[in-house]
Amino acid sequence: MRLEFISRVKVNEILGKNIVTNDGSILLRSGVKLTKRYIVKLKKLGVFYIYVEDSRLDDVPVEDERLCRLKELTMKNMSTIMKNVTEGDAVGTKNSLSVVEDLVNYIIEMGDVNKGLYDIQTFDNYTYLHSIDTGIMAIFLGITMKLSQGELKELSIGAILHDIGKTKINKNIITKPGKLTKEEFEEIKNHPIYGKEILMQNFSMTNRVLKAVEHHHERVDGKGYPYGLTKNQISKFAKIIGICDVYDSVSNDRCYRKKFNPSDAYELILAGAGNAFDEEVVKDFKKTFSVFPLGVCLKLSNGVEGYVIKQNKNFPDRPILRVLYESETRLPIKFYEIDLLKHHNVIVESIM
Repeated sequence: MRLEFISRVKVNEILGKNIVTNDGSILLRSGVKLTKRYIVKLKKLGVFYIYVEDSRLDDVPVEDERLCRLKELTMKNMSTIMKNVTEGDAVGTKNSLSVVEDLVNYIIEMGDVNKGLYDIQTFDNYTYLHSIDTGIMAIFLGITMKLSQGELKELSIGAILHDIGKTKINKNIITKPGKLTKEEFEEIKNHPIYGKEILMQNFSMTNRVLKAVEHHHERVDGKGYPYGLTKNQISKFAKIIGICDVYDSVSNDRCYRKKFNPSDAYELILAGAGNAFDEEVVKDFKKTFSVFPLGVCLKLSNGVEGYVIKQNKNFPDRPILRVLYESETRLPIKFYEIDLLKHHNVIVESIM
């Protein structure tokens, strides 16, 4: 499959991956032939990229079907999870969070980060999908850090619920498109405290989960919030979640700003090592995640465009590409591959 920007998708191409709504229901199912009406509708919904089928990239494993089902199931359960947690329903919370445990267990079993992170988003499903993807990123990062299975479960719960405190903040502040006033930002800075307060109503939440939610906006240089904690005062889980939260947030459009390009988002995390983020956790982040998802089309500094088919371990910004088209005319050619690790004078200019 190819991951294409919606404006480059052609009528009659076949959708390669389901697009889901806010509650995890399928908006458009894979295998559908894309008409002009579908493409226009997806643009209006804020879908920027979609996977389309392409036999020339059939060997590129861009998704794991079981993981996709588990993510969709988690999406469907998110409103129930939030309701049970905010109401302090310990039994209901335990039951609704069982899907998270299934997700953790499968990711441990799967172990391939390249099949797990990139998903197709619409504006209305951003909040839940951000929470789930932050959780999935945290699990993969936790695996690299050799956390136990029990720790990974707690970490994932903390990550998925990290922003639950925002439910106590006026929605107009949360969705405000412009700059917040000083008073509004002070209220935003309270959401980790509100989150801990909500979770404390629920006796099934461990102290590590509480600290993860309470500390996820703290930074090792003391410039975070709400307490201005430094270094080892911040819980390990919060350090992990803080990085995953920031990376996923800046990689997506928000009501108040456009998303970063992948290289800038990745560089933001690396540049934050030692000041915003824990250096050792950033090192493990770099070992775990690549800059560009499989199947995405990249434009190189030499004018060539190619699709990512494989990652080079420990070189997150130097993938292997397959070139399918003549760059200017977009006419199909006999495809060939470029390993950016072997072409040091060529850099990635942009995602197409």
